[in-house]
Parts: sequence; structure tokens; C-alpha cells
Amino acid sequence: VQLVESGGGLVQPGGSLRLSCAASGFTFSAYGMSWYRRPPGKERALVANITSAGGSTNYADSVKGRFTISRDNAKNTVYLQMNSLKPEDTAVYYCRAKLSGIDYWGQGTQVTVSS
Repeated sequence: VQLVESGGGLVQPGGSLRLSCAASGFTFSAYGMSWYRRPPGKERALVANITSAGGSTNYADSVKGRFTISRDNAKNTVYLQMNSLKPEDTAVYYCRAKLSGIDYWGQGTQVTVSS
């Protein structure tokens, strides 16, 4: 199992970024996927998740209405569209797959929101 995040960077408050997570080594279309983040000095926390076919999504209260999780099963990729970014969104963002009770994580991508 391999998960590779990309798309992070430095953005001004109010800006947007789209994160991608390319998955391999398992049947991507059969599993739900999640995005988590770890702000500086804090624990990693759930941002959003999506079911295997993409028909259902769930978001942390802090990102509802600003972030959108989506997936393209033909490309084995899950996305996180982040709009109206705030300084408190600064974190390392990770995608996660849970297969047979085992968590798999990518290496993370840094998002910094600052003027």
C-alpha cells in the first residue's frame, strides 16, 4: 500500500489549495478514504472522509462549507479542495486508508496559511 500526497504549499488567508493523494497497492475503489491534519504542536485529527464510491462524505465542523473531499476511482486518487483558508488551517495534511483494520498513511504535505 502506498499513499502519496501532493499539492501543499504557502497560501494567503482566503486563498485556495487542492490536495491530491495518489493510492496504489490495493483496490482503491473498494475502500473509503480520509484526510487528516496535524497542526503545529497538536494531535492529528480527522478533516474529512468519503465512502468507496464517493456517495457519502463527512467533515469536521471546522472545515464544513470550506473544504470538499472527492475521489476519482479511475485515477486511484482522492482530493481535498480547500477554499477560504484560514491561518488555523496550517498543518501537515495526510491521507489515510484503512484496510482490514490496519491504518495506512501517506508521508503528508505541508499547508501553511499566512500573509
